[in-house]
Amino acid sequence: MARWSPYDLNGGTCIAIGGEDYCIVAASTRLSTGFSILTSDKSMILQVNDKCMIASAGFDGDRSQLHKVLNFRSVNYEHFHKKPMSCPAMAQMLGNTLYYKRFFPYYTFNLCAGLDDQGRGCVYTYDAIGSHERVGYSCQGSGKDLVQPVLDNQLKAPSILELPPKVRTQDEKMREKMPHLISTQRVLLLQ
Repeated sequence: MARWSPYDLNGGTCIAIGGEDYCIVAASTRLSTGFSILTSDKSMILQVNDKCMIASAGFDGDRSQLHKVLNFRSVNYEHFHKKPMSCPAMAQMLGNTLYYKRFFPYYTFNLCAGLDDQGRGCVYTYDAIGSHERVGYSCQGSGKDLVQPVLDNQLKAPSILELPPKVRTQDEKMREKMPHLISTQRVLLLQ
């Protein structure tokens, strides 16, 4: 006996990679249900403004509604503040929107990606009720189990994708040079 559910998993996979001065966002375009392909030309990415995009996979009805709500709020913000919403601000707004619907959540798997105020790539990944974190790269959707290990293998290394660059003070730079300077002076004294 079949059970009715208000949700349908329409599949899809979204990927985002942020770097020092770039951000790459990609998503599949196939919309399916079960073993049927409904269309092969369905965008899962909402371009909020020139510096921010939201990619969502999951139930198409909820994804479409979520993108409409976020687009409306972004345009409202732009008219009110006379500037486009930054990517970190959009990430917080998406988290608040998902949390607002926590008792009957949007059945979507979301990424918010773009450039922050310093021009560095930023990627935010979410759970179903809006909890999010900033990461260097992430993927969501039905292909996550296949794609995430590839991203980890290729991108998880001591790089700007994993940790923000550490700013060294003048004292730290001098401490690093001190052993070298001392050893150089010893060599000079021995000669």
